[in-house]
Amino acid sequence: MKPTLWILFAALLALTTLAPAQESAKSQERIAKEVRHELLMLPYFGVFDYIAFKVDGGTVTLLGQVVRPVLKSDAENAVKHIEGVEKVDNQIEILPPSAMDDRLRIALFRAIYQYPPLQKYELGVQKPIRIIVKNGRVALEGVVDSDADKNLVNLRANSVPGIFGVTNNLQVSK
Repeated sequence: MKPTLWILFAALLALTTLAPAQESAKSQERIAKEVRHELLMLPYFGVFDYIAFKVDGGTVTLLGQVVRPVLKSDAENAVKHIEGVEKVDNQIEILPPSAMDDRLRIALFRAIYQYPPLQKYELGVQKPIRIIVKNGRVALEGVVDSDADKNLVNLRANSVPGIFGVTNNLQVSK
């Protein structure tokens, strides 16, 4: 084979091996977009629930914590019907029922969302700050506008009596 033909053959071979990889990446992006949409549309998904997911090929892994057991099964059912999803690994944790945790959830909601500098986050159906309470321990999940807001949410959460600890997992939007 002439060197020019050999280079052309190698280039064509490279293109044919890259095309499925690019198509797979686009497919995963489409699946991730649809999974996000389906999860946000769940009727009982609220401020005291946190659901995250990972897409790996045709497998979707659901992660997080929810207050209502029905939300775990609803999330799995909504995701498994998406085109391209072959398997759903549902690792969502159902938080244990507790009157004390319920009182803390309400107190935390008021301390964070009804504090005037943070009221902008109360607008909209899906709240950007998720309040997860398990056995008196609090995890804050979601997105805020600035480091100052992240620190303010943390201070407000720590000011609620009866909490054993706060883990601030809030991300600052860029």
